Amino acid sequence: MIKIESVSVSLSGTSILKEISLELPKGGITALIGPNGAGKSTLISAIARLVPVTSGRITVDDLDVTKSASRALARRLSVMPQDNNVASRLRVGELVQFGRYPHHQGRPTRTDHDEVGHALKTFDLWDLREKFVDTLSGGERQRVRAAMCFAQGTDYMLLDEPLNNLDIFYARELMRTLRQVADTTGRSIIIVLHDLNHAAVHADRIIGMREGKIIADGSSEDVMRSEALEALFGFRIDVQMIAGKPISLHFM
Repeated sequence: MIKIESVSVSLSGTSILKEISLELPKGGITALIGPNGAGKSTLISAIARLVPVTSGRITVDDLDVTKSASRALARRLSVMPQDNNVASRLRVGELVQFGRYPHHQGRPTRTDHDEVGHALKTFDLWDLREKFVDTLSGGERQRVRAAMCFAQGTDYMLLDEPLNNLDIFYARELMRTLRQVADTTGRSIIIVLHDLNHAAVHADRIIGMREGKIIADGSSEDVMRSEALEALFGFRIDVQMIAGKPISLHFM
């Protein structure tokens, strides 16, 4: 379980997160939604120790995020930040191999190579494994970064806007893959999404944030309601049940 206790984060004198308290059990997909500047990415970064916590406490299972050794933490959680900059002269397979570093410390074993191959196949990258990363499209790079996160073999995967640069086909395929990963491996996936309907269809739990606070928290049916979405985004959004899922018509 990831436990977040009264966490606040201030950056350059600006308050970003304000007394956030959450428990994220192991298993399933949790989607973070909300407008720009809501604090979603900062929350992911705080859990991953990429930004310092101003006050409060975050634990991953029995590890205190602020006090634990980096290698121990990297064996519990992996993170895919928004930044899409990667070393250009690496091949796809080499970059995904970096996800295994907390395990092999520069000396990959047969198991590490097998896990990389599994990640490449899971994220439909096997045929691209010998290509240089700088020859890929933006969407292909996103899939490579997701595969690297997966290859790390952690119980918790933190993905910050992984659908950036993906067309509708690959956005759907990535979300389906993540759903399959959660269902078949028991991993917990915490994912920042701007597409409300991907959250509604694929997530077990949706957490809505606005101005550094949690405004909504629950199942798709709980959060994907016109009243709750208006509180999050500031305008009325019609929601209709389609194929048994609450789908927002925010584009209407």
